[in-house]
Amino acid sequence: MEVEVEKKGAVWTVIINRPEVRNAVDGKTARLLFDTFKNFDSDESARVAVLWGAGGNFCAGADLKAIASGDAERINPLHLNLDECAPMGPTRLSLSKPVIAAVSGYAVAGGLELACWCDIRIAEESAVFGVFCRRYGVPLIDGGTIRLPAIVGLGRALDLILTGRPVEAREALHMGLVNRVVPDGRAKEEAEEIALNISNFPQVCLRGDLRSARESLFEDFRSALKKEFEQGLKTLEAGEALRGAAEFDSGKGKHGTF
Repeated sequence: MEVEVEKKGAVWTVIINRPEVRNAVDGKTARLLFDTFKNFDSDESARVAVLWGAGGNFCAGADLKAIASGDAERINPLHLNLDECAPMGPTRLSLSKPVIAAVSGYAVAGGLELACWCDIRIAEESAVFGVFCRRYGVPLIDGGTIRLPAIVGLGRALDLILTGRPVEAREALHMGLVNRVVPDGRAKEEAEEIALNISNFPQVCLRGDLRSARESLFEDFRSALKKEFEQGLKTLEAGEALRGAAEFDSGKGKHGTF
């Protein structure tokens, strides 16, 4: 399965399982992630989730090869309804429970947006973050232009958004993008340990504080998401993203080159 779930008591570890494409997300995977997190939020026995990528990478963003292929079943869903599945899956959901990102390898483009959607980010020493989709004309339409500035500040966010440069774990820690850096191979275990500890706190109080913290920062978040998506659609309609996906498919700009 493209998305798997490990359940340890009240902790769900949601695993993106497409290591052959560095866990890039196509339409099917996006829908599976969306449905999985909806189920997590509605399950009374579940308290905290961990999001992790199998095979050494968190997520390399949208599956540009799927987009370039033109296969409608593999292209990320684009819905104007903000209650629906987002291109990366769950990024329009505002869950009542916390989610922790366990980041190894690449968390770039839409993968960075997924990490920013999470409430806490644990990164391994060799992890790399960045808006790598800058190379291909693919817009941030999963909350990246909203959450990233909120997490690291506008100046640092624009550095990432405009240059597309890679940011290694230690710099990400310094700028506040990640909360903790752990040795390679330890992100999942560390995140699950934190999740277990959080799951043992009184949950009504914890979820109330979580909701208040989120909502005080994003008073008009739904409106901001809508505006981001509408601007992103203009980019997609201009054809840049499709041309960029074809360039990616041909090998241009891979391995972080511009």
